[in-house]
Amino acid sequence: MVTKEAIRTWFMGLQDDICASLEILDGEGEFQEDLWQRDGGGGGRSRSISGRRIEKGGVNFSAVEGILPDKIKSKLQLDNGDFFATGVSIVLHPHNPHVPIIHMNVRYFEADGGKYWFGGGIDLTPHYVVDEDAQFFHQSLKDVCDASDESFSPKFKEWADNYFFIKHRGETRGVGGIFFDRLHSNTEKGKEHYWEFVQRVGEAFVPIYSNFVENYGKASFTEKEKEWQYHRRSRYVEFNLVWDAGTKFGLETGGRTESILMSMPPMAKWEYNKSVEPDSAEGITQSKLKKGVDWYLL
Repeated sequence: MVTKEAIRTWFMGLQDDICASLEILDGEGEFQEDLWQRDGGGGGRSRSISGRRIEKGGVNFSAVEGILPDKIKSKLQLDNGDFFATGVSIVLHPHNPHVPIIHMNVRYFEADGGKYWFGGGIDLTPHYVVDEDAQFFHQSLKDVCDASDESFSPKFKEWADNYFFIKHRGETRGVGGIFFDRLHSNTEKGKEHYWEFVQRVGEAFVPIYSNFVENYGKASFTEKEKEWQYHRRSRYVEFNLVWDAGTKFGLETGGRTESILMSMPPMAKWEYNKSVEPDSAEGITQSKLKKGVDWYLL
């Protein structure tokens, strides 16, 4: 039986495993842990790293419970206010602009009355879009999805394109990935089926990101490329602070601000009315920040 206690325990183990793997991958940095308690109930373990290859990274676990604010209860269409939520959230900002930013989140939500759902996803934000890397990323996620249900990949890819869209800029945050929410068993699939899928997503993170760090972590880069990285990071900040539902949920339910905002990069820049040459590496990247790209056909 899939219980909230079992899910919480597995998520804690996932955090441990990913942190250990990332320390090896970085080769220098070590995670610093910050244990915290939420006044309304529950708490978490926030872990941050700053090393040789990862300029700033966070791998957070939380398991919180209590009473939902009326605003959130109404938004989630829940009758009862008691809730339990647990998950692991990861954001990694690399030193090298040729290594992409990556984000992963896997989560579980349960309310009084038996309502529950799973959510999560993985998405990639390259500073420079390389078609072959995007193809590898999307194929890896398709394999994860197909192992559970072949309908997941196209559905969750489209969901990610729409979710990770910076509306005020008219561009996507990166090359997308998969995004899913409110997976529950009032369909033909049972709770165990969706839980197994969420576990597959969590276990896919390290192999996927290791590929990019191992391929580009030692690559040389110029000051111009570093400045472009700062620009791309600014778009990441804008999405997270203006549009991201997870950030809003955490802040509105009394979540821990330091942990919620760990996704912010260590340095970003906003240059007024920035423009790039269309045929430059930066311009080519800019042209590919759009919805609906079929990376398999490029």
